[in-house]
Amino acid sequence: MFAALDRWSPYALAVLRIVTALLFLEHGTQKLFGFPAPPEGGTPALFSLFGIGAILELIGSLLLLVGLFTRPVAFLLAGEMAVAYWMFHAPQSPYPVLNGGDAAILYCFVFLLFVFTGPGAWSIDGATRPTGRRHSWER
Repeated sequence: MFAALDRWSPYALAVLRIVTALLFLEHGTQKLFGFPAPPEGGTPALFSLFGIGAILELIGSLLLLVGLFTRPVAFLLAGEMAVAYWMFHAPQSPYPVLNGGDAAILYCFVFLLFVFTGPGAWSIDGATRPTGRRHSWER
């Protein structure tokens, strides 16, 4: 029964990539543009640590959304989320549910998944892949 699900793996991976990118996009737009609501401390200075993070979130999300440069972008975003967790969440408490860092941890590991799996279906990366280079699901 589970073998029949294997053919849907690239599409499930693509849905995870697209939904993750859309959710992560909100973090960048909130910090840069105050949308959908301004952050508590106001929008950060563009070249501050928060401003650079917001730029990474905005541009990285858009690239992941369309599946362009998926692996290197996901690697950068995973690193950003690891830094965010250890710099801002972990010092507050060792427990993610108490320090508010559970989303940062999840984003970090989802992005790491994309580093190893690639974008899945429906991606610019997949559409521009040279002929003959196949993924494991393309048997």
